[in-house]
Amino acid sequence: MIIPIKCFSCGKPVAHLWDSFTEGVKKKKVEKVLDDLGLERQCCRALFLGHVDMIKTISKYRK
Repeated sequence: MIIPIKCFSCGKPVAHLWDSFTEGVKKKKVEKVLDDLGLERQCCRALFLGHVDMIKTISKYRK
């Protein structure tokens, strides 16, 4: 849903990189963007590659 503040495995802060990642993917290959952002660990890369941004879909539903 929402990108986590820190990586679940290693604890590296990653939330501040999400906007740069989404903009970079539109222009370059994903692998190059992850390298440019400094995400070298596989756990952090998997966090970005496996994330599905559903906040707009979920925010339509109210309690």
